[in-house]
Amino acid sequence: MFTTALSLLAFVPLAFGAIIDVQVGAEGKLLYEPEAVFAQPGDQVVFHFHPKNHTVTESSFADPCGRKEGGHQSGFQPVAADHSGALPTYTIDVTNTDPVWVYCAQAARTPNSHCGAGMVFAINCGPDGAPNSFTNFKSSALEVGNRLKAEASATAAPAPSTTAAYGDLTIPAEPTPELVTRTITLEAATWTTVYSSYPGSPAATPASEEGRVHKVIVGGDKGLVFDPPSIQALPRDQIVFEFHQKNHTVTQSSFDDPCRPFNVAGNPGFDSGFLPSDGTSFPTFTFNVTDTAPVWAYCRQRNPSSHCGAGMVFAVNANDDSPRSFAAFQQVAQTLNGTSVSSTADTNAGQGSGAIGIGASTGQMVFTALSMGLVLAAWL
Repeated sequence: MFTTALSLLAFVPLAFGAIIDVQVGAEGKLLYEPEAVFAQPGDQVVFHFHPKNHTVTESSFADPCGRKEGGHQSGFQPVAADHSGALPTYTIDVTNTDPVWVYCAQAARTPNSHCGAGMVFAINCGPDGAPNSFTNFKSSALEVGNRLKAEASATAAPAPSTTAAYGDLTIPAEPTPELVTRTITLEAATWTTVYSSYPGSPAATPASEEGRVHKVIVGGDKGLVFDPPSIQALPRDQIVFEFHQKNHTVTQSSFDDPCRPFNVAGNPGFDSGFLPSDGTSFPTFTFNVTDTAPVWAYCRQRNPSSHCGAGMVFAVNANDDSPRSFAAFQQVAQTLNGTSVSSTADTNAGQGSGAIGIGASTGQMVFTALSMGLVLAAWL
């Protein structure tokens, strides 16, 4: 029996292939970590995608930011800032010891190219000092990025601009949306949707028939913030705002007027009303996402000073690769600081940052954004 057992063991591999984990875009960095690995046939290189939206795309040493025909391609892997649970992954099975060159295809062939910023990766590259070293590969990618930026700078017309709703502050002009008609297939359902697509906005296909739920903490231990302050959301998603200490609102506004309620032709935007929390119970407000247009919001608490002016603003589907990014929106709010907003503009303003204020609401409200960003309200 002992001899038979030894004979059977002869057919068992001496070692299983190794699993090599690579983090993609962790902590918001345009980086694969580690940037280069060495692997043997039978090994697996597993890429874990962090927020925001990256790819694993095979290229070549000669063309670091160009896709190799028939090469590895993960496709875009969008991950929300508030994602919890397992991260999406993509696996490369190593079959030989030849070099494999990889880049992120986000914003390819544009000045904002992730590859051009150095977001590249290699399996079995040459050692330092060799012609095909990782250092040389990354340097070539950075040269691509520098060239794209130089070309854009040389040919770009001045960026269109406008002024904020008050004051003389110059801000980026609103991009012109494209009216899109698209047939959506999701699970067993198929339908046609017509919506306004903004540059850099996500596709209109929901994540699922039920959509995702995004949780946003308002105020609390982190101070005058929405946490997270900006998210990417798809139609049918829900954004649940959970109000912590002390007394805040989430109120729709606009990029050019961050600290005043949104209102177009008598159609107001969503407004939670003041929802104070004593730290033991946390009222909520739910916003239903129906399209991919950017949505801007703020806290309208002004006692003892403007929360919006302190930077307490929020965005849905802001394009962070555009002039109208979340950071730009927050800067407009802080620059204007709500200075021309009348102290009587918010008739239900909270009575102190920690008080149970006039106009406080303890129920949950659900608001649905219409396709052009207008909002109707319904009380549950």
